[in-house]
Formats: sequence, structure tokens, C-alpha cells
Amino acid sequence: MTTQPRFLVLGATAKTGRRVAEKLNALGHSVRAVSRSTSPAFDWTKPESWDDALRNVDAVYITFQPDLAVPGSAETIARFAQAALKHGAKRLVMLSGRGEEAAHRAEQVLLQSGAEATILRANWFFQNFSEDLFLPYIQAGTLALPAGDIPEPFVDANDIADCAVTCLLDPHHIGKTYELSGPEALTFEDVTSIIGNSANRKIDFVPITIDQLDAGLASDGVPQDFRSLISYLFSEVLDGRNSAPTGDIEHILGRMPTSLADYARQTAQTGIWKLAKRA
Repeated sequence: MTTQPRFLVLGATAKTGRRVAEKLNALGHSVRAVSRSTSPAFDWTKPESWDDALRNVDAVYITFQPDLAVPGSAETIARFAQAALKHGAKRLVMLSGRGEEAAHRAEQVLLQSGAEATILRANWFFQNFSEDLFLPYIQAGTLALPAGDIPEPFVDANDIADCAVTCLLDPHHIGKTYELSGPEALTFEDVTSIIGNSANRKIDFVPITIDQLDAGLASDGVPQDFRSLISYLFSEVLDGRNSAPTGDIEHILGRMPTSLADYARQTAQTGIWKLAKRA
């Protein structure tokens, strides 16, 4: 009798991790979804927490915090891959960022670790506008970012999760590196307009500088390490290198990726983008 594979999903409360766990559970698989707040807990900064999470699993969906582009991530990924292999978890699918050259070393470390690895490089998520990060500003009616007029083929986290599940289950994707994008490139101003139209309210996009963004995030209480990451993404990665949509989601799933217009229509129906009430 063939036994079902057992899955470990890191980042259980994050955008893609939560969705990957839900999709694997819906397919009837055994899933252990972990984060720093679960039992067992998983913390990238505490390797002693890894063994309990990895025990009795066959495959892992990896999301790294805060980002694979930060110094030291490659060494951490190398240690994790060896720990996973020691426990018998050979199949590893890792989320990365498209166009993040600083993350390439960590990707290569995983691909060369001896594991059956797949890399999923993704563009900016649709859900940054509805689940965190930009949501408070959308609700307040003004999104101010140093994005200029650079187009970005934003991608649906649900599509990423579908790709991750497919890659975890289908051995044809072992050793591959994919770049996951939405079907069309849009500027942040375009996205703001689409969201405003779907939410039936006025939402303004205001171009600002990197320094203005950092100052605003600091006044909102955002930690320095996360602010540095955001500055890196806007100053170095959002330069047009990722503007061309790819066909990798269609290749993996056999369907077109979700459009931002469809996402906006569906999300607006939840009421999440209604005008924020003043305190």
C-alpha cells in the first residue's frame, strides 16, 4: 500500500504558507503548518526548533523570514536543508523573490544541497493591498510610494500556492526554477485606480521618495530591519527588471494566472477596502 506523503509548511500564518497548508489539507494530505506561535514552534533564528518541526515529514514548503536577500540567508538555508535531509524530508519547494539577485546564493545552496528542490520566484503579491503592508493606506484613501511609473506584473498569492502544491506533488518540477507573475504589468498607480474603481471610492496614489517612505514607516512603528527590506525592494528590485510577465504559472498549472482586475472585484466584495473610520 502506498502511503500519502507528509508535508511541513513553514510560515503558517503568512500569505502563501497559509494557503499552501489549506490546499494540501483539502486534498487529504497530512500537513504540519508551523510558525513561531505554533506547537511545535518554528523559528529561523532558533535552529534548535527545527528538529521537532521536521520530524516525520517527507516534504517542505519553505518561506524564509524576513527575506532571502538578507545577509546570512544562504548559510541558514544550507543548515536547514541538511536538517531536512537528516530527517528524511527530501522534497523542498522554496519561495523566493523575482529579480532579487541577493537571494540567488540561497537558491543555489538549496538546489545543490542534495534535496529534490524547486525554486519559485514571485513578483509582488496582490494581497499586499488587502492583507497587510499597503492595506491601511488603501483604507485611508491615499497610497504614497516611491514606485514611479515602473510596471510590475503583480501576482495572486493563491496562484503561487497552487504552483507550490503542484511542485510538491509532481516530481517533474524537481530541479527547476520558476518565475511566477501575473498576466499583465501594471504600475502602482494603475493598481490603486483599479482597486478604487472596484471598491467604488476614491483612492489616490502619491509618488514620494525612498526617504519619505522610510520616515513614514518609522512613524507608523515599523521596525528598522523591515523598513530596510522595503527600501531595498523599491530602490533596487523595482527598476523594471521584472516588468515582463512570464508564462510559468500557465506552464505549471495549465491555466492563465489570475488578473488583478478579477482579484480586485472579488476582494472588494469582502468590504476590506471600505473607508477607514477615524478614531
